[in-house]
Amino acid sequence: MAYASLGELKAYLGITDTADDELLTQLLDMATAVIESYTHRIFVAYTKTRHYGPESINGPVLSLGEWILSVTELKDGQGNVIPPEAYELLPKGGKRFWGIRLRPGWQWNCDREHDVTVIGSWGWSETPPADIVLATLRLAAYFYRQKDAQVFDVTAAPGLGTITIPKGMPADVKLILDQYKEVG
Repeated sequence: MAYASLGELKAYLGITDTADDELLTQLLDMATAVIESYTHRIFVAYTKTRHYGPESINGPVLSLGEWILSVTELKDGQGNVIPPEAYELLPKGGKRFWGIRLRPGWQWNCDREHDVTVIGSWGWSETPPADIVLATLRLAAYFYRQKDAQVFDVTAAPGLGTITIPKGMPADVKLILDQYKEVG
């Protein structure tokens, strides 16, 4: 799912006809993929089932390795449902969580052949932050404008001075994305 809509991109570009709708939709998807690849994050919630072996468990704590927004169902390694009152999401009070800690009296019952199962809503946020929507629009617009460009990623030196065509991602988009970039 793209982080900005076709209508938003058309308004941003000042386009009113439908001639390039298919291309614009592809460019929105491409911009979203570039953003996810660059930041190593997914900025919109999605539902998924994940399985974790003993290497993800340290005592009562299960490290998820990805951000989760909420847990729909949690099962131990034997397939038993662990009720919500038996665990807490880490960090406490967060908007998104990296782990699950069992409360005293509960255990993961997990081994190499029996994984813990987590079903939930994963991602950075329920909806993409406003600056990520803007970065998506800017990047998709950049891609769109490049379709008619005569030169790509070059420096030219006409008689009045040097003109540089930007290489790679526009600097303002990179500035937005750098604050979200996953480190490590």
